[in-house]
Amino acid sequence: MFSGIVEGTARVVSVVADEGNVHLTLQWDLADELRIDQSLAHNGVCLTVVALPGDGTYTVTAISETLRRSNLGDLREGSLVNLERSMPVNGRLDGHIVQGHVDTTAVCTSIEDADGSRYFKFEYDIDPAMAARGYMTVEKGSVTVNGVSLTVCDSEARSFRVAIIPYTMDHTNFCEIGVGSRVNIEFDIIGKYLARLAGFADR
Repeated sequence: MFSGIVEGTARVVSVVADEGNVHLTLQWDLADELRIDQSLAHNGVCLTVVALPGDGTYTVTAISETLRRSNLGDLREGSLVNLERSMPVNGRLDGHIVQGHVDTTAVCTSIEDADGSRYFKFEYDIDPAMAARGYMTVEKGSVTVNGVSLTVCDSEARSFRVAIIPYTMDHTNFCEIGVGSRVNIEFDIIGKYLARLAGFADR
């Protein structure tokens, strides 16, 4: 369980393909605080720490299903990744409930200045059946973009915008997102449950 409040960013130092899997090694200031088997969100994708060589790096493994549903397959040496450790039970939920289970990817189609902040517009492809099950955004609702908990504005059938303040630009990989960039999207789990319950009620 995560909150969508990014703890920091790390650079990928190694990408190793292993049959259908990919082993990602990252350099992070907090690597020495991690432990084997720990859950860590990478651009919003929950992955398990599998190696800690003790040199300020750690390794996680992404399986083919994860690579298909997320932008982790796009990562190369030098890529900047948003990181968040799992939320403690007694922690504050400063963002919203994030599972670390990415639903789909979206593409940035425009970036507009917002008098010191910026509006990012993202478009995604999803079928009506999935939307009916809660895989969509709602105005002023929550959405996770590359692991960042954000408030939706201008929600449409296949697109939405978010406002990014300077702090978020400076402390996440939004600083490297441009038009055409592909990002990970996790829709609000509460919306999914409500849509599912509504579907049962209609039967």
